[in-house]
Amino acid sequence: MSIIVNKDTKVLVQGLTGKTGSFHTEQALAYYGTKMVGGIHPSKGGTNWTGSKGETLPIFASVAEAKEKTGADASVIYVPPAGAADAIIEAIEAEIPFITCITEGIPVMDMVRVKAKLEKSKSRLLGPNCPGILTPEECKIGIMPGSIFRKGSVGIVSRSGTLTYEAVFQTSNEGLGQTTAVGIGGDPVKGTEFIDVLEMFLADPATTSIIMIGEIGGSAEEDAAQFLIDEAKKGRRKPMAGFIAGRTAPKGRTMGHAGAVVSGGKGDAESKIAAMEAAGIRVSPSPARLGKTLVEVLKG
Repeated sequence: MSIIVNKDTKVLVQGLTGKTGSFHTEQALAYYGTKMVGGIHPSKGGTNWTGSKGETLPIFASVAEAKEKTGADASVIYVPPAGAADAIIEAIEAEIPFITCITEGIPVMDMVRVKAKLEKSKSRLLGPNCPGILTPEECKIGIMPGSIFRKGSVGIVSRSGTLTYEAVFQTSNEGLGQTTAVGIGGDPVKGTEFIDVLEMFLADPATTSIIMIGEIGGSAEEDAAQFLIDEAKKGRRKPMAGFIAGRTAPKGRTMGHAGAVVSGGKGDAESKIAAMEAAGIRVSPSPARLGKTLVEVLKG
């Protein structure tokens, strides 16, 4: 099994005709035949997109039209920052069940507007500013390198794009493989959070262990740790390893793409690590030891 996406997921591409959208659509089509079913461009409806190897997809004028004609149940967004929020809202209004926004640099106030719309909708949003989601040998949505994945038993959820790949690479090398890897992104206002993904991994019988990678800033990791503690009291728990990026960051300074700010004794690496350890997560001393740390947990 997997979570969220599988071999039957039908994906639309908002921003298909741009360079980034075209490149990653070609990569997705080449990855075990991920079902990319069409693109969206308001002035190019009725035409076709052609990839570098002769692949073709129909272009529709709107997400609603595309959903009606293709039966799409997912959308991925490669629209530039200025128009990305409107692209997400268009997908929400078309009632696309699962929306992934890869775009980096969307203004926070634009995302506040999206969040308000999302909370009243039937859609789930992953991102923005995330690498996407991948279920090995079934479906690739976003920019993760498919070559490092192996079908297996580890569920991976991460705020850091790069460390998502690191966890995947290491669990593949350790012979564990993955059920699904989910990059939730590091922006302060986003759709899917750690708790959402952890809930699905706990419920998925094929996911027998989990890696969770956080970053400094905010309280998402502490919230997730409390969720895990509460679930463990109900008898729901799985072996977990984790890591917190940004341990050496100066307090009070904005760091990296996530815009993570540590202030008032909250959101720093120490508090997050303590919370994760209290929830039974074995925190790796280094991102280079994530795979080995999980193996150690599994061996007891």
